[in-house]
Amino acid sequence: MNETGAQPGEVDYEQAKAEILAIVAQLESGTLTLAESLTAWERAEALARRCQTLLDGAQARLAGAVDESS
Repeated sequence: MNETGAQPGEVDYEQAKAEILAIVAQLESGTLTLAESLTAWERAEALARRCQTLLDGAQARLAGAVDESS
């Protein structure tokens, strides 16, 4: 499930997105047990939170850059 071996807070946006897509494919395949599916879902949720944190940080940086140029 955890392809990189990294904790969600340690991966960059592109890594997190790629892993989320891989997890979705696994979940959609129907080959995981219920326990594996729950674990995969939890991992995907953590990665999604990481992506949102990174996006929020990028948005704040852009807003700061716009404010400085005004």
